Order: sequence, then C-alpha cells, then structure tokens
Amino acid sequence: LVDKCTGSRIHIVMKSDKEILGTLLGFDDFVNTVLEDVTEFEITPEGRRITKLDQILLNGNNITMV
Repeated sequence: LVDKCTGSRIHIVMKSDKEILGTLLGFDDFVNTVLEDVTEFEITPEGRRITKLDQILLNGNNITMV
C-alpha cells in the first residue's frame, strides 16, 4: 500500500516525540524512508518546535505509523 504513495505527501509518527510531514521519494524492505520538502514537528518542554528540511532519510526502526 505504501508503494502507491510514492510522490504523495505523507505523515509519519516516530517512536520519539516527533512527527514528520513530507513527500515520499522512496523506501526499502525495512521501511527506511526518504522524504523531501519535509516539516518536522517535535514536542519539547517549551512547546512545539517546527523544523523545515529539504530532504531526510528516516530509519525504519524508529517509525511507528505511516
């Protein structure tokens, strides 16, 4: 099902207090994932931190939900 999402905007929930929103470029059998035009949302004691990134490689072991 995820392979049909290549080129689409997806939302990924990580094991840590992070959520990632970006365009899916590709992934492998271990769900290691490459995204572009990325927005990273992180919950910190001070509140919510938002980081913009051009591209990111996510380790599949740290992904909870796509």
